[in-house]
Amino acid sequence: MENNIKLAIYGAGSLGTILGAYVTKAGTKVDLINHNKSHVAGLKKNGAHVTGTVDLTVPVTAMLPEEMNGKYDIIFLMTKQLDNANVVRFLTPFLKDDGVICTAQNGLPELLIAEIIGEDRTFGCIIGWGATMIREGMSELTSSPDSLGFGIGALNNSNPEKLQQIKKVLELMGNVEIKENFIGARWSKLIINCVLSGMSSVQGCSFGEVMEDKASRLCAQRILKECIDVAKKTGIKVEPFQGKDIVKLFDYNGWLKQKISFAILPFAVKKHRFVRASMLQDLEKGKKCEIDAINGILCTCARKVGLPTPYNDRVVELVHKIENGELKPSSDNIRFFYGLK
Repeated sequence: MENNIKLAIYGAGSLGTILGAYVTKAGTKVDLINHNKSHVAGLKKNGAHVTGTVDLTVPVTAMLPEEMNGKYDIIFLMTKQLDNANVVRFLTPFLKDDGVICTAQNGLPELLIAEIIGEDRTFGCIIGWGATMIREGMSELTSSPDSLGFGIGALNNSNPEKLQQIKKVLELMGNVEIKENFIGARWSKLIINCVLSGMSSVQGCSFGEVMEDKASRLCAQRILKECIDVAKKTGIKVEPFQGKDIVKLFDYNGWLKQKISFAILPFAVKKHRFVRASMLQDLEKGKKCEIDAINGILCTCARKVGLPTPYNDRVVELVHKIENGELKPSSDNIRFFYGLK
């Protein structure tokens, strides 16, 4: 890496803390920025402690947003997608003239960001691993160490040099693949989030537990089918995720392929079976989550092409009820899916 490159991770929570630890450990300076004062204080005092499937502690540079200074070449945006327009407007003055934002958020965030700073300064990153915040300064890596991969890309190919620069940074942690059809790759992660994060949040369980219960797995399969149908109708070519072709493996029209799809679903989450959705982590802390940017955006896309999405609609409805205190994340919530077609 170039020694003079100035990097930041804005929203250095569970995922960003781990990325920052790996990048710093590899000898490249990166500023970890977060609104949580106690988390920042923990990072400053004890460094970033990564536990779970690995165990490492790395001294890092951490700060609050109000402590930011200077201008950055790359800002990795890792906040929840709750107020993106204002977040991006806040970050824009901290970008160099050729500085860029690489969003590692869920959903389809690149379109809004590009409206504010331009397509040539907007890049996306799809993270293929999971994490859970344990306490201030400590994050648990919940995915297998051999799954530390990233998919990156842009809305156009107008800035290939910056894309290569982003690739070099992320390679300090894991394998990085440049996605030519980035929107198709973004959709593959959106589909996975709709299926696993949505059901994990509704039921208060890990991805593996979503698939262990047959009633839960059936709901997950229906959510997956709705997502694939919407992508097809929208004209999106869904890219493989971590080498697996989601559409080829799990789409179905007849009963035999449907049974096969149902049977192999648990194997698809094997490396991530202990992951608990970040949305669930927010709900358990009494916070609003980004359900509208995940299952919600899928439902919005479906309405535009005239497709019904009853299972995704129900996930959005239930998560909002959990946010409002009307329900709690529980396996009992599976009853609200009964009777849907």
